[in-house]
Amino acid sequence: MVESREARGKRVLVVEDEYLLAMDIANSLEDMGVEVIGPAASVNEALILIEKRDEPLDAAVLDINLRNERVYPVADRLSDRGIPYVFTTGYDLAVIPDDYSGVQRCEKPVNSDHLVRVISSLLKPD
Repeated sequence: MVESREARGKRVLVVEDEYLLAMDIANSLEDMGVEVIGPAASVNEALILIEKRDEPLDAAVLDINLRNERVYPVADRLSDRGIPYVFTTGYDLAVIPDDYSGVQRCEKPVNSDHLVRVISSLLKPD
């Protein structure tokens, strides 16, 4: 991966309960110049990281299913703060609630190149 101008110095929250996948995602993001926050393995951990940040988050990568707990409260909190996010999931679009149907997804197993492209698009200035 090559460091991205849009990504350099940006802070991206990673919420993923599978350790190896979380590390792969974090490494891909770090390679593009991102400061990784987390990874958080639960909704509660993620909400704490969002609330305790002295510096705002710029984006997030959210696994939908965290040990049988859905990540939607985290997505809602990020949306309330205007922070873009992408879902990582093995779920079909049909099982994702309509409120989140417009959210970009990276299907598991996560393709690092695709994830980097999606995060880069989320970090581009308007």
